[in-house]
Amino acid sequence: MKRIKIAELKSQLSRHLRAVERGAEIEVTDRDRPIARIVPIPRENREVVIVPRELDPSTLRGVRIKPAKWPKSSLSLLLEDRRSR
Repeated sequence: MKRIKIAELKSQLSRHLRAVERGAEIEVTDRDRPIARIVPIPRENREVVIVPRELDPSTLRGVRIKPAKWPKSSLSLLLEDRRSR
């Protein structure tokens, strides 16, 4: 397993991800302390499945969605979420 520092990962991310795609495993370190491991996804999980759409998007033109009746406005929920980060 190859060990690399965060700075090297950041500067050469594409190169390292291509290596992982080919089967390499990479351990990412911060001041020589392992913090993450990047491993390839098993081949059986790589299959892309295209799901046909259920509706033609043009049929939604002009359709109005009823507003949700939440106790708070979406703006206040958004601001609350941003403050908690």
